[in-house]
Amino acid sequence: MKLIYAIVNNDDSHAVANALTKSGFSATKLASTGGFLMAGNTTFLVCSDNDKVEEIIGIIRDHSHKRKQFVPSAASYGVGGYNSNPVEVSVGGATVFVTDIERFEKL
Repeated sequence: MKLIYAIVNNDDSHAVANALTKSGFSATKLASTGGFLMAGNTTFLVCSDNDKVEEIIGIIRDHSHKRKQFVPSAASYGVGGYNSNPVEVSVGGATVFVTDIERFEKL
């Protein structure tokens, strides 16, 4: 058994949740916040058999899209006393961790 942690941008979380459900996978959704942009994310926890991991990751990949976004640079967060131009960063996509599960029960 494996536990998949998938951190997904909030803009993509509804599509990921729907696709996982349509494919018969149960997932727990947790609200989370990224450290770099302090933006909202959704963390999915999905437990599955080893042979289903690639299918689940494929679903997450297909429904999590990277995009460009302009954010204020560090100087506009109060670090400096002047205004600066926004910086373009890549957001979205997903960060996925897969770990072994010693025991899994639904009670």
